[in-house]
Amino acid sequence: MHEKIITFASPVFFILIALEFIVARKRQRHLYRINDSLNSLSLGVMSQIIGAFSKLFSIGMYALVLKHLSLFSLPSDSVWVWISALLLYDFLYYWLHRMGHQTNLLWAAHVVHHQSEQYNLSTALRQTSTGPLFGWIFYLPMALIGFPLEVFVAVALIDLLYQFWVHTEQIGKLGWFDRVFVSPSNHRVHHAVNDMYLDKNFGGILVIWDRLFGTFIEERDHVDIVYGTRKPLRSWNPLWANLEVYEQVWSDAWHTKSWLDKLQIWLRPPGWRPADLMAQSAASIFDINRPTYDPVMSKATTWYCIVQFILLLQAATHYLIVYKSISALNAAIYLSWLVMGLWCIGGLMERGRIYLLPETLRILCILMMNLLTASWFYSFALSIPAQALLTATCLISLAGLWLIFSRQKTHGHLPH
Repeated sequence: MHEKIITFASPVFFILIALEFIVARKRQRHLYRINDSLNSLSLGVMSQIIGAFSKLFSIGMYALVLKHLSLFSLPSDSVWVWISALLLYDFLYYWLHRMGHQTNLLWAAHVVHHQSEQYNLSTALRQTSTGPLFGWIFYLPMALIGFPLEVFVAVALIDLLYQFWVHTEQIGKLGWFDRVFVSPSNHRVHHAVNDMYLDKNFGGILVIWDRLFGTFIEERDHVDIVYGTRKPLRSWNPLWANLEVYEQVWSDAWHTKSWLDKLQIWLRPPGWRPADLMAQSAASIFDINRPTYDPVMSKATTWYCIVQFILLLQAATHYLIVYKSISALNAAIYLSWLVMGLWCIGGLMERGRIYLLPETLRILCILMMNLLTASWFYSFALSIPAQALLTATCLISLAGLWLIFSRQKTHGHLPH
Protein backbone atom coordinates (compact mmCIF):
# COMPACT_ATOMS: atom_id res chain seq x y z
CA MET A 1 0.00 0.00 0.00
CA HIS A 2 2.77 2.41 1.01
CA GLU A 3 4.63 2.33 -2.31
CA LYS A 4 1.42 2.56 -4.36
CA ILE A 5 0.27 5.70 -2.54
CA ILE A 6 3.70 7.26 -3.09
CA THR A 7 3.51 6.23 -6.75
CA PHE A 8 0.12 7.85 -7.28
CA ALA A 9 1.22 10.93 -5.30
CA SER A 10 4.26 11.37 -7.55
CA PRO A 11 2.46 13.57 -10.14
CA VAL A 12 1.62 16.00 -7.31
CA PHE A 13 5.29 16.01 -6.25
CA PHE A 14 6.43 16.82 -9.78
CA ILE A 15 3.83 19.58 -10.20
CA LEU A 16 5.01 21.21 -6.97
CA ILE A 17 8.65 20.86 -8.05
CA ALA A 18 7.78 22.58 -11.33
CA LEU A 19 6.00 25.39 -9.48
CA GLU A 20 8.94 25.88 -7.15
CA PHE A 21 11.28 25.99 -10.15
CA ILE A 22 9.14 28.70 -11.80
CA VAL A 23 8.95 30.76 -8.60
CA ALA A 24 12.72 30.48 -8.06
CA ARG A 25 13.36 31.65 -11.64
CA LYS A 26 11.07 34.65 -11.23
CA ARG A 27 12.84 35.58 -8.01
CA GLN A 28 16.19 35.09 -9.78
CA ARG A 29 17.15 32.40 -7.30
CA HIS A 30 18.15 29.48 -9.48
CA LEU A 31 18.06 26.69 -6.95
CA TYR A 32 17.87 23.81 -9.42
CA ARG A 33 20.67 22.10 -11.30
CA ILE A 34 19.64 19.32 -13.67
CA ASN A 35 22.38 16.91 -12.61
CA ASP A 36 21.76 17.38 -8.89
CA SER A 37 17.98 17.11 -9.23
CA LEU A 38 18.18 14.04 -11.49
CA ASN A 39 20.48 12.43 -8.94
CA SER A 40 18.04 13.15 -6.10
CA LEU A 41 15.09 11.86 -8.11
CA SER A 42 17.05 8.74 -9.11
CA LEU A 43 17.75 8.00 -5.46
CA GLY A 44 14.05 8.48 -4.70
CA VAL A 45 13.06 6.04 -7.44
CA MET A 46 15.67 3.54 -6.26
CA SER A 47 14.46 3.75 -2.67
CA GLN A 48 10.91 2.97 -3.76
CA ILE A 49 11.67 0.02 -6.02
CA ILE A 50 14.13 -1.56 -3.58
CA GLY A 51 11.88 -0.65 -0.66
CA ALA A 52 9.10 -2.72 -2.22
CA PHE A 53 11.08 -5.71 -0.88
CA SER A 54 13.04 -4.32 2.08
CA LYS A 55 9.97 -2.75 3.70
CA LEU A 56 8.35 -6.18 3.81
CA PHE A 57 10.99 -7.09 6.39
CA SER A 58 10.44 -4.05 8.62
CA ILE A 59 6.65 -4.31 8.42
CA GLY A 60 6.91 -8.06 9.01
CA MET A 61 8.93 -7.50 12.17
CA TYR A 62 6.34 -5.02 13.43
CA ALA A 63 3.54 -7.49 12.69
CA LEU A 64 5.42 -10.29 14.47
CA VAL A 65 5.93 -8.27 17.66
CA LEU A 66 2.34 -7.02 17.50
CA LYS A 67 0.99 -10.56 17.28
CA HIS A 68 3.06 -12.18 20.00
CA LEU A 69 4.22 -9.45 22.39
CA SER A 70 1.66 -6.63 22.36
CA LEU A 71 0.33 -5.59 25.77
CA PHE A 72 -3.02 -4.31 24.49
CA SER A 73 -5.27 -4.68 21.47
CA LEU A 74 -6.14 -1.15 20.40
CA PRO A 75 -9.10 -0.58 18.04
CA SER A 76 -8.36 0.77 14.57
CA ASP A 77 -11.65 2.70 14.43
CA SER A 78 -10.90 5.02 17.35
CA VAL A 79 -9.97 8.66 16.61
CA TRP A 80 -7.85 8.78 19.78
CA VAL A 81 -5.91 5.71 18.69
CA TRP A 82 -5.04 7.45 15.42
CA ILE A 83 -4.10 10.75 17.06
CA SER A 84 -1.96 9.08 19.73
CA ALA A 85 -0.36 6.82 17.10
CA LEU A 86 0.67 9.81 15.00
CA LEU A 87 2.09 11.63 18.02
CA LEU A 88 3.98 8.57 19.23
CA TYR A 89 5.28 7.79 15.74
CA ASP A 90 6.57 11.34 15.37
CA PHE A 91 8.24 11.11 18.79
CA LEU A 92 9.95 7.84 17.86
CA TYR A 93 10.90 9.27 14.46
CA TYR A 94 12.65 12.12 16.27
CA TRP A 95 14.88 9.62 18.10
CA LEU A 96 15.53 7.53 14.99
CA HIS A 97 16.44 10.70 13.12
CA ARG A 98 18.65 11.97 15.94
CA MET A 99 20.47 8.65 16.28
CA GLY A 100 20.79 8.63 12.50
CA HIS A 101 23.13 11.59 12.88
CA GLN A 102 24.99 10.23 15.90
CA THR A 103 25.80 6.61 15.01
CA ASN A 104 27.68 5.39 11.95
CA LEU A 105 25.37 2.43 11.38
CA LEU A 106 22.29 4.62 11.00
CA TRP A 107 24.12 7.56 9.41
CA ALA A 108 25.29 5.23 6.62
CA ALA A 109 21.64 4.94 5.56
CA HIS A 110 20.48 8.47 6.35
CA VAL A 111 23.44 10.25 4.74
CA VAL A 112 21.80 9.82 1.32
CA HIS A 113 19.17 12.39 2.20
CA HIS A 114 21.82 15.00 3.07
CA GLN A 115 24.27 14.57 0.19
CA SER A 116 22.70 17.13 -2.13
CA GLU A 117 24.41 20.52 -2.11
CA GLN A 118 21.15 22.11 -3.25
CA TYR A 119 17.99 22.52 -1.19
CA ASN A 120 14.69 22.29 -3.02
CA LEU A 121 11.67 20.01 -3.30
CA SER A 122 13.58 17.45 -5.34
CA THR A 123 15.85 17.02 -2.29
CA ALA A 124 12.81 15.78 -0.34
CA LEU A 125 12.56 12.80 -2.69
CA ARG A 126 16.22 11.93 -2.17
CA GLN A 127 15.75 8.88 0.07
CA THR A 128 17.84 5.96 1.27
CA SER A 129 17.46 2.41 0.01
CA THR A 130 18.94 0.84 3.17
CA GLY A 131 16.95 2.63 5.88
CA PRO A 132 14.49 -0.26 6.47
CA LEU A 133 17.35 -2.54 7.56
CA PHE A 134 17.54 -1.07 11.08
CA GLY A 135 15.04 1.77 11.32
CA TRP A 136 12.18 -0.57 12.25
CA ILE A 137 13.72 -1.17 15.69
CA PHE A 138 12.77 2.33 16.85
CA TYR A 139 9.07 1.77 16.15
CA LEU A 140 8.67 -1.48 18.09
CA PRO A 141 7.22 0.37 21.14
CA MET A 142 4.13 1.02 19.01
CA ALA A 143 3.79 -2.71 18.36
CA LEU A 144 4.32 -3.52 22.04
CA ILE A 145 1.57 -1.09 23.02
CA GLY A 146 -0.74 -2.65 20.44
CA PHE A 147 -1.27 -0.11 17.67
CA PRO A 148 -2.77 -2.02 14.71
CA LEU A 149 -0.54 -2.60 11.71
CA GLU A 150 -2.76 -0.58 9.36
CA VAL A 151 -2.65 2.37 11.76
CA PHE A 152 1.14 2.16 11.98
CA VAL A 153 1.56 2.06 8.19
CA ALA A 154 -0.86 4.95 7.69
CA VAL A 155 0.69 7.31 10.26
CA ALA A 156 4.17 6.48 8.93
CA LEU A 157 2.98 7.57 5.48
CA ILE A 158 1.41 10.76 6.88
CA ASP A 159 4.66 11.64 8.66
CA LEU A 160 6.66 11.03 5.49
CA LEU A 161 4.35 12.99 3.17
CA TYR A 162 4.27 15.97 5.55
CA GLN A 163 8.03 16.35 5.29
CA PHE A 164 7.96 16.92 1.52
CA TRP A 165 6.91 20.57 1.57
CA VAL A 166 9.51 21.71 4.13
CA HIS A 167 12.38 21.17 1.66
CA THR A 168 12.25 24.60 0.07
CA GLU A 169 13.96 27.98 0.27
CA GLN A 170 10.97 29.73 -1.27
CA ILE A 171 8.98 29.89 1.98
CA GLY A 172 10.31 32.13 4.74
CA LYS A 173 9.61 32.11 8.45
CA LEU A 174 6.03 31.42 9.52
CA GLY A 175 5.81 32.96 12.99
CA TRP A 176 4.04 30.83 15.61
CA PHE A 177 3.97 27.85 13.21
CA ASP A 178 7.77 27.61 13.37
CA ARG A 179 7.60 27.27 17.15
CA VAL A 180 5.35 24.19 17.08
CA PHE A 181 5.76 22.43 13.74
CA VAL A 182 8.63 21.49 11.49
CA SER A 183 8.67 24.21 8.83
CA PRO A 184 10.89 25.10 5.86
CA SER A 185 12.86 27.49 8.07
CA ASN A 186 13.41 24.83 10.76
CA HIS A 187 14.35 22.13 8.28
CA ARG A 188 16.75 24.31 6.31
CA VAL A 189 18.76 24.48 9.52
CA HIS A 190 18.73 20.69 9.77
CA HIS A 191 20.29 20.29 6.31
CA ALA A 192 23.03 22.85 6.99
CA VAL A 193 26.69 21.98 7.55
CA ASN A 194 27.46 25.30 9.23
CA ASP A 195 29.01 24.74 12.67
CA MET A 196 26.22 26.54 14.54
CA TYR A 197 23.50 24.51 12.80
CA LEU A 198 25.08 21.06 12.82
CA ASP A 199 22.86 18.24 14.17
CA LYS A 200 19.83 20.33 15.04
CA ASN A 201 16.05 20.21 14.40
CA PHE A 202 15.38 16.47 14.02
CA GLY A 203 11.57 16.54 14.24
CA GLY A 204 9.35 15.08 11.52
CA ILE A 205 6.05 16.96 11.99
CA LEU A 206 6.51 18.56 15.41
CA VAL A 207 9.56 20.63 16.35
CA ILE A 208 8.41 20.47 19.98
CA TRP A 209 10.59 17.37 20.48
CA ASP A 210 13.69 19.41 19.61
CA ARG A 211 12.68 22.11 22.05
CA LEU A 212 12.13 19.52 24.81
CA PHE A 213 15.42 17.69 24.28
CA GLY A 214 17.72 20.60 23.51
CA THR A 215 18.32 20.14 19.78
CA PHE A 216 16.40 23.16 18.48
CA ILE A 217 17.94 26.22 16.90
CA GLU A 218 16.22 29.00 15.01
CA GLU A 219 17.35 29.98 11.53
CA ARG A 220 19.49 33.12 11.62
CA ASP A 221 18.76 35.74 8.98
CA HIS A 222 22.39 36.85 8.71
CA VAL A 223 23.88 33.34 8.21
CA ASP A 224 24.19 31.90 4.69
CA ILE A 225 23.32 28.22 4.88
CA VAL A 226 25.64 25.73 3.20
CA TYR A 227 24.06 22.38 2.32
CA GLY A 228 25.46 18.89 1.87
CA THR A 229 27.63 16.75 4.13
CA ARG A 230 30.93 17.34 5.90
CA LYS A 231 32.50 14.79 3.58
CA PRO A 232 30.99 15.59 0.16
CA LEU A 233 29.87 12.70 -2.04
CA ARG A 234 31.11 14.28 -5.29
CA SER A 235 29.37 11.75 -7.49
CA TRP A 236 26.04 11.33 -9.27
CA ASN A 237 26.12 7.57 -8.86
CA PRO A 238 23.04 6.46 -6.85
CA LEU A 239 24.57 3.11 -5.90
CA TRP A 240 27.70 4.74 -4.52
CA ALA A 241 25.54 7.31 -2.71
CA ASN A 242 23.89 4.47 -0.79
CA LEU A 243 27.10 2.56 -0.09
CA GLU A 244 29.61 5.36 0.51
CA VAL A 245 29.57 5.47 4.32
CA TYR A 246 29.14 1.69 4.70
CA GLU A 247 32.33 1.25 2.67
CA GLN A 248 34.25 3.84 4.70
CA VAL A 249 33.24 2.41 8.06
CA TRP A 250 33.74 -1.20 6.96
CA SER A 251 37.23 -0.35 5.71
CA ASP A 252 38.16 1.19 9.07
CA ALA A 253 36.62 -1.73 10.95
CA TRP A 254 38.63 -4.16 8.83
CA HIS A 255 41.97 -2.38 9.18
CA THR A 256 41.92 -1.46 12.87
CA LYS A 257 43.71 -3.95 15.11
CA SER A 258 41.43 -3.64 18.13
CA TRP A 259 38.45 -6.02 18.21
CA LEU A 260 36.59 -3.58 20.41
CA ASP A 261 37.08 -0.83 17.83
CA LYS A 262 35.91 -3.16 15.04
CA LEU A 263 32.56 -3.35 16.81
CA GLN A 264 32.16 0.03 18.43
CA ILE A 265 32.96 2.00 15.27
CA TRP A 266 29.45 1.19 13.98
CA LEU A 267 27.90 2.83 17.05
CA ARG A 268 30.26 5.78 17.21
CA PRO A 269 29.41 9.21 15.69
CA PRO A 270 30.24 9.93 12.04
CA GLY A 271 33.86 10.95 11.64
CA TRP A 272 35.10 8.89 14.61
CA ARG A 273 38.07 6.62 13.80
CA PRO A 274 40.08 4.15 15.89
CA ALA A 275 43.24 5.58 17.45
CA ASP A 276 45.61 3.33 15.47
CA LEU A 277 44.12 4.50 12.16
CA MET A 278 44.13 8.15 13.22
CA ALA A 279 47.85 7.83 13.91
CA GLN A 280 48.44 6.59 10.36
CA SER A 281 46.72 9.42 8.53
CA ALA A 282 45.75 12.97 9.35
CA ALA A 283 42.07 13.80 9.72
CA SER A 284 40.51 15.49 6.72
CA ILE A 285 39.74 19.17 7.20
CA PHE A 286 36.23 20.36 6.41
CA ASP A 287 36.12 23.39 4.11
CA ILE A 288 32.74 25.12 4.16
CA ASN A 289 33.82 27.20 1.13
CA ARG A 290 34.52 24.16 -1.00
CA PRO A 291 33.36 24.36 -4.65
CA THR A 292 30.06 22.74 -5.45
CA TYR A 293 30.29 19.44 -7.32
CA ASP A 294 29.04 20.30 -10.80
CA PRO A 295 30.84 18.55 -13.71
CA VAL A 296 30.07 20.23 -17.02
CA MET A 297 27.28 18.63 -19.07
CA SER A 298 26.63 19.42 -22.72
CA LYS A 299 23.05 20.08 -23.83
CA ALA A 300 23.05 16.74 -25.65
CA THR A 301 24.18 14.89 -22.52
CA THR A 302 21.58 16.70 -20.45
CA TRP A 303 18.72 15.83 -22.78
CA TYR A 304 19.80 12.22 -23.18
CA CYS A 305 19.87 11.74 -19.40
CA ILE A 306 16.54 13.53 -18.91
CA VAL A 307 14.79 11.42 -21.56
CA GLN A 308 16.23 8.15 -20.25
CA PHE A 309 15.25 9.07 -16.69
CA ILE A 310 11.67 9.81 -17.78
CA LEU A 311 11.51 6.43 -19.54
CA LEU A 312 12.91 4.69 -16.45
CA LEU A 313 10.46 6.56 -14.24
CA GLN A 314 7.55 5.18 -16.27
CA ALA A 315 9.00 1.67 -16.04
CA ALA A 316 9.55 2.05 -12.28
CA THR A 317 5.95 3.17 -11.83
CA HIS A 318 4.80 0.10 -13.76
CA TYR A 319 7.07 -2.10 -11.65
CA LEU A 320 5.62 -0.82 -8.36
CA ILE A 321 2.11 -1.53 -9.61
CA VAL A 322 2.74 -5.07 -10.91
CA TYR A 323 5.71 -6.56 -9.02
CA LYS A 324 3.48 -8.59 -6.69
CA SER A 325 1.67 -10.19 -9.63
CA ILE A 326 4.76 -11.58 -11.40
CA SER A 327 7.23 -14.29 -10.42
CA ALA A 328 9.99 -13.47 -7.96
CA LEU A 329 12.65 -14.18 -10.60
CA ASN A 330 11.10 -11.85 -13.17
CA ALA A 331 10.59 -9.18 -10.51
CA ALA A 332 14.27 -9.46 -9.54
CA ILE A 333 15.38 -9.17 -13.18
CA TYR A 334 13.08 -6.18 -13.70
CA LEU A 335 14.41 -4.52 -10.53
CA SER A 336 18.04 -5.12 -11.55
CA TRP A 337 17.43 -3.56 -14.96
CA LEU A 338 15.90 -0.46 -13.37
CA VAL A 339 18.79 -0.05 -10.91
CA MET A 340 21.30 -0.53 -13.72
CA GLY A 341 19.60 2.23 -15.69
CA LEU A 342 19.76 4.70 -12.79
CA TRP A 343 23.42 3.77 -12.23
CA CYS A 344 24.24 4.41 -15.90
CA ILE A 345 22.47 7.78 -15.97
CA GLY A 346 24.48 8.89 -12.94
CA GLY A 347 27.71 7.81 -14.59
CA LEU A 348 26.90 9.51 -17.89
CA MET A 349 26.17 12.77 -16.06
CA GLU A 350 29.76 12.56 -14.78
CA ARG A 351 30.90 12.47 -18.42
CA GLY A 352 31.75 8.83 -17.88
CA ARG A 353 32.55 7.35 -21.29
CA ILE A 354 33.21 4.06 -19.52
CA TYR A 355 29.45 3.81 -18.92
CA LEU A 356 28.85 3.42 -22.66
CA LEU A 357 29.10 -0.37 -22.53
CA PRO A 358 26.71 -1.03 -19.59
CA GLU A 359 24.20 1.50 -20.96
CA THR A 360 24.39 -0.14 -24.39
CA LEU A 361 23.85 -3.59 -22.84
CA ARG A 362 20.89 -2.27 -20.84
CA ILE A 363 19.14 -1.01 -23.96
CA LEU A 364 20.07 -4.11 -26.00
CA CYS A 365 18.53 -6.33 -23.31
CA ILE A 366 15.16 -4.64 -23.83
CA LEU A 367 15.51 -4.68 -27.61
CA MET A 368 16.33 -8.39 -27.76
CA MET A 369 13.64 -9.29 -25.22
CA ASN A 370 11.14 -7.39 -27.32
CA LEU A 371 12.17 -8.97 -30.62
CA LEU A 372 12.61 -12.53 -29.34
CA THR A 373 9.80 -12.90 -26.81
CA ALA A 374 7.34 -10.10 -27.67
CA SER A 375 6.97 -9.51 -23.95
CA TRP A 376 7.97 -7.06 -21.23
CA PHE A 377 10.20 -8.95 -18.79
CA TYR A 378 8.60 -12.27 -19.74
CA SER A 379 5.43 -11.31 -17.90
CA PHE A 380 3.39 -9.01 -20.13
CA ALA A 381 2.65 -9.73 -23.77
CA LEU A 382 3.28 -6.79 -26.13
CA SER A 383 1.00 -5.87 -29.01
CA ILE A 384 2.53 -5.25 -32.45
CA PRO A 385 2.23 -1.43 -32.10
CA ALA A 386 3.85 -1.64 -28.66
CA GLN A 387 6.68 -3.76 -30.08
CA ALA A 388 7.23 -1.27 -32.87
CA LEU A 389 7.30 1.67 -30.46
CA LEU A 390 9.67 -0.11 -28.09
CA THR A 391 11.99 -1.11 -30.95
CA ALA A 392 12.09 2.46 -32.26
CA THR A 393 12.78 3.83 -28.76
CA CYS A 394 15.68 1.41 -28.26
CA LEU A 395 17.25 2.15 -31.66
CA ILE A 396 16.96 5.92 -31.20
CA SER A 397 18.41 5.62 -27.70
CA LEU A 398 21.38 3.58 -28.97
CA ALA A 399 22.06 6.01 -31.79
CA GLY A 400 21.87 9.01 -29.46
CA LEU A 401 24.04 7.29 -26.85
CA TRP A 402 26.93 6.63 -29.23
CA LEU A 403 26.71 9.93 -31.07
CA ILE A 404 26.84 11.87 -27.80
CA PHE A 405 29.22 9.90 -25.60
CA SER A 406 31.61 7.90 -27.81
CA ARG A 407 34.01 10.85 -28.28
CA GLN A 408 33.79 12.31 -24.78
CA LYS A 409 36.82 12.29 -22.54
CA THR A 410 36.22 10.09 -19.54
CA HIS A 411 35.49 11.74 -16.22
CA GLY A 412 33.27 9.23 -14.39
CA HIS A 413 34.47 6.77 -11.78
CA LEU A 414 33.52 3.18 -12.58
CA PRO A 415 34.36 1.91 -9.05
CA HIS A 416 31.65 4.27 -7.80
